Amino acid sequence: MDYFTVTLELPDENATLNLGGALARVLVPGLLIRLDGDLGAGKTTLVRGMLQSLGYKGRVKSPTYTLVEVHAVSGLNLYHFDFYRFNQAEEFLDAGLDEYFAGTGVCLVEWPDKAGHYLPAADLRIGLEVVGEGRHAFISAISERGRSCLTDLMNSLPGGWAVGMSSSLPPPA
Repeated sequence: MDYFTVTLELPDENATLNLGGALARVLVPGLLIRLDGDLGAGKTTLVRGMLQSLGYKGRVKSPTYTLVEVHAVSGLNLYHFDFYRFNQAEEFLDAGLDEYFAGTGVCLVEWPDKAGHYLPAADLRIGLEVVGEGRHAFISAISERGRSCLTDLMNSLPGGWAVGMSSSLPPPA
């Protein structure tokens, strides 16, 4: 399978929310999305855009202390994880979080590296990087399901969003 990465320019918070909304329209049950980026890079903002686009009216917060926020909306179960506070990867198993990844829910994972090899392989990897006042989003398809999702996303975005696209080997899982 050919893997590819798309780079998108996100000039402000609204663009990050809009990307989340566009992603929400192409989500499929069972999708696992890694959200990578430094503190303040916009990971939770992206999730907020997804949830708001799906009709969620509540407050969207990072699950830094709760580890997971569960959102049932528009016929999907979205599980928003944040493993920032993990000191050891085994905390993933100790918390019983592996059960969430066995079903049909959409798993959105901040700080996935902290769960080490216990976290199943992702379908999409979204890296966010602060660039001036805005962000760059690097979206990589890692599985066939991820490739289909990313292709649908790119077909749904208005022209001018993508600033780069490349075929590559799969990014680290």
